[in-house]
Amino acid sequence: MTATSGPRTELVSVTKARRRPGNTLVRVSEVILVVLVLAAVLANVISPYPADALGAVNPVAALQPPSSAHWLGTDQVGRDVLTRVIFGARTSLGIVVAVLALAVVIGVTLGVIAGYFGGWLRDIIMRLTDVFLAFPSMLLALALVLVLRPSLQTAVLAIALTWWPWYTRLSAGVATAISSRTYMDATRALGVSPVRAIVRHVLPNSLTPVLVQLSLDAGGVILTAASLSFLGLGAQEPVPEWGLMVSQGMTLFTTDWWVALFPGLAILLTAFSFNMLGEGLRSALDPRRRAL
Repeated sequence: MTATSGPRTELVSVTKARRRPGNTLVRVSEVILVVLVLAAVLANVISPYPADALGAVNPVAALQPPSSAHWLGTDQVGRDVLTRVIFGARTSLGIVVAVLALAVVIGVTLGVIAGYFGGWLRDIIMRLTDVFLAFPSMLLALALVLVLRPSLQTAVLAIALTWWPWYTRLSAGVATAISSRTYMDATRALGVSPVRAIVRHVLPNSLTPVLVQLSLDAGGVILTAASLSFLGLGAQEPVPEWGLMVSQGMTLFTTDWWVALFPGLAILLTAFSFNMLGEGLRSALDPRRRAL
């Protein structure tokens, strides 16, 4: 019994780890995100009324409750809510990709430069980062959108300009730690150019924490973009965007609840799924969490 207790105990612990509620939530979140991505890609095919996402109106069918003809009902101008929610997935996921791509390109580039070279260059970059971080991201995004013309493109740019400092701080810390290692001293002694050293050694080692941060930030981007559209500073009609749809249906919630409820649920499920995916990646890629 004593000889087999170790392996059995380890097997039981692994089984329990696989059955943790957190792991189940991560799997459910992955399924939700896969469905959302497929819906966004196949929106033209699976939507019952694709024209309703492109500005078509049908006043005769305005504010119809959920039925076999319109599973999620219709809005104020007779557009199918299900169709607009599906196309809203394409809009929202497109915003996430665009914002995080811009934020990563700007933030990681500046962070790696600051961490690798250090000195006065690091001081300048990090002080600029501190200036942006001194303001709440939502407040700064609102200010930028108000200065520019409210639109979906402006919202993407404004959110990206408030998001890059986090990636600068993250990548600067990783780049500083990598640059101080012995093999990096060897590359300098061999005369390897800074650009090649950064591309071959610093950037690949910075991808793991950046990937985890991306998955965690995606939900925040969804909420920020929806908030801007809700306030009339993001997507504009007739673009199908969840925050804009919630804003249009708020005044009708007590009577025609479906107009605001279903896009609101889409925002909630998407943000929650991205957050759970981020937590799952953090646990999977962090050795200290795997050991628990």
